[in-house]
Amino acid sequence: MDLISDVIRAVRTGSANARLIRQKAPGVRFTAFDGSGFHIITSGTCWLVGHDDPVPLRPGDIVLTTSGGEHGLSATPGPLHDLPLMEMGPFTPEPGPAAFEFACGAYRLDRRRPPQYLRALPELIAVSPDYDGHPELRALVTLLTADAGTGGTEVRPGSQATLRAVLDLVLVQVLRQWHEQAGWPQVADAGVAAALREIHEKPHHRWTVGSLSEVAGMPRAAFSRLFTAAVGQPPMTYVTGWRLSRAAQLLRETDTSLARIAPRVGYSTEFALSAAFRREYGVSPGRFRAELRTSGR
Repeated sequence: MDLISDVIRAVRTGSANARLIRQKAPGVRFTAFDGSGFHIITSGTCWLVGHDDPVPLRPGDIVLTTSGGEHGLSATPGPLHDLPLMEMGPFTPEPGPAAFEFACGAYRLDRRRPPQYLRALPELIAVSPDYDGHPELRALVTLLTADAGTGGTEVRPGSQATLRAVLDLVLVQVLRQWHEQAGWPQVADAGVAAALREIHEKPHHRWTVGSLSEVAGMPRAAFSRLFTAAVGQPPMTYVTGWRLSRAAQLLRETDTSLARIAPRVGYSTEFALSAAFRREYGVSPGRFRAELRTSGR
């Protein structure tokens, strides 16, 4: 299974938005939201501030907000909550001098949660792409900046389809570069990485901590400890989340009945899947599918 392609299929059901922002000092704060997005610094310098140490950013750097965590971009390093909140909505960039400029792209997922892959990554990832080695990313940034420059106030023919495609491709490139720099997902232990691949490729399998530790080739207790440290969740919690993400994907992309989806994602009956799905997403599978169709996503 191509994990990055699965991420793209999961997030593209959300509403796609892009905006070019010319920011004056002191900076701006973004509240938490249900979805995933990124910022591309196009001019000037700033700092990424969150709940860890501030990270300096230069033109070309990209910040990935994997699961919509609260964060800010600041002209100088400082406390996150000292920054004013960003006013959301369609706005053209303000004229005049600015401390820095950046393009934002985001998928808002309403009641749906970001895919398990992204939730396993850090909430904020800063990447300094190799534009010379990946000239296609430079072209994508140019396209995104052109579409985002109107701030959503000007709707050109095909703009929504173009925007979704560009957001998809930028997200793919950023995840690829993060993958190359840090591994999937920041997993240094080969055994834990092998277990993750098996979970993703075989959600229908009757996984237990014991069977996953055998895949990893290590004692059960050691595997559970290393997996939790690497991924941020115990093994079976991750398995459940991934199964429900796959179920949500099948509900979005196919007309397959819940009774047939259940065994494909590791549930013995549609009733068991429905109960687990409602706990995770807050709605029944039937309503989840109906809302997607009503919204045209």
